[in-house]
Amino acid sequence: MNRENVTLYVEESIRLDLFLAGKLEQTRNQITQLIDQNCIHINGKATAKSGLKLKPGQSVYIAFPEAKSTPAQVIDFEVEVLFEDDDVLVINKPSSLTVHPAPSVKEPTLVDWLKHKGVSLSTLSGEERHGIVHRLDRGTSGVMVVAKNNEAHEALSLQLQDKTMGRYYLAVITPPMKDHMTMIDKPIGRSSHNRLKMAINEDGKTAKTEFRHILMSHDETIELIGCKLYTGRTHQIRVHLESISRHIIGDHLYGTSSKSDKMERILLHAYTLYFIHPTSKETVQFTAPLDPVMEDYLQKHFDSKELHEHIDPIRIERLFSTESL
Repeated sequence: MNRENVTLYVEESIRLDLFLAGKLEQTRNQITQLIDQNCIHINGKATAKSGLKLKPGQSVYIAFPEAKSTPAQVIDFEVEVLFEDDDVLVINKPSSLTVHPAPSVKEPTLVDWLKHKGVSLSTLSGEERHGIVHRLDRGTSGVMVVAKNNEAHEALSLQLQDKTMGRYYLAVITPPMKDHMTMIDKPIGRSSHNRLKMAINEDGKTAKTEFRHILMSHDETIELIGCKLYTGRTHQIRVHLESISRHIIGDHLYGTSSKSDKMERILLHAYTLYFIHPTSKETVQFTAPLDPVMEDYLQKHFDSKELHEHIDPIRIERLFSTESL
């Protein structure tokens, strides 16, 4: 929001947020941020009330905050770009890459990589989360969309809410599911036993996940499944699988300790992403190729020919569009 401070004068009775929306070329989120950060002064006094009723003759002083400039860390990795235009950047996030900075994160993040590349990003998520509309866990690989301006960010955020944006995940689990389709609708909250984990919690937030059978391993002890999120809770797929005594290969936080599971990464991959493009208004879909580690594991444990037939993006989409198999 690098703009010069300005004083505006009220001509008629109106709510503060509506007044600012009509006077400023800012999104609703930006206006809310200005009010919450006490950047708005009415007759010389700061206010943080969006619904404040303004009166004719009052002055509204807007002190735009200076944009912070946090230097990006040194980057020693690359990220595959699947698509880019003036509004969005679609990438294939590597496993082990954290999406945005946090006090506990010491290594470079995806946000650092974006800054290093000089990508123009939205500011709605704040300084440390520039452009990030949705996230993936550190160990999860796969497709993500990054907003390059505030208008695109707001449009994509609304799609997350109304479910016009979505992703299909691939996961390798053990033991196999009992049914070809499993729907889990259980609330998720912070675990009371381990603060690093989430858990099924009646006081938690609503969470719903659909799981579909894709393929069984040679020895039928491992299953490749598709996952669809209807909500976006932290560790949602992993928590819901744990609730039915299943876990993803390589998930050493929610999985059971096993000498046979020596994977260094969790075999969970955001495979396809679909959304309505903020400018063209057309529905677009992108597929993120598997990395060598997950590809090699699948080749060793599953029939190669059947594997590539079953993880075709169109087939995966159809899989979730059917009520039963």
